[in-house]
Amino acid sequence: MSISDLFDSGFQKRNQDHFAAIVKIAMSDGVITDGEKAFLDRLARNLSISDNDYKEILKDYASHPINPPTSYDRRLERLYDLSRMVYVDHIEGSDEVIMLEKLGIGLGFTPDNVTYVIDKALKLVSKGVDSDTFIEEIKNMNR
Repeated sequence: MSISDLFDSGFQKRNQDHFAAIVKIAMSDGVITDGEKAFLDRLARNLSISDNDYKEILKDYASHPINPPTSYDRRLERLYDLSRMVYVDHIEGSDEVIMLEKLGIGLGFTPDNVTYVIDKALKLVSKGVDSDTFIEEIKNMNR
């Protein structure tokens, strides 16, 4: 096995775990809505998740760990994706928001400020900001 094979498999595993974390949010109410399905389909394409892996993750999403990125910007990118997934349901204060807070802690946000960060993230997503604006706004809330 070459080094590039190891990198590719590690990269793919992180993408699968990230995708599984988002599926956990979608499944927190026991149903994947049409809007969530469309988002998952787009995300699977963007993360290069194969059709077979997609089906396997849907069946066994709970077995995938949350692997936080080491870069703060990468964490914010993942938070952006997760926040958009929750926003698809248009339900605040739901089990999905609680799950998002848990995933936020898994991404490396502290329990002391995760509720504040998630609230801000959902407000930004509801305004339709792009990922660059989202990242800057979240960074600026700590200044």
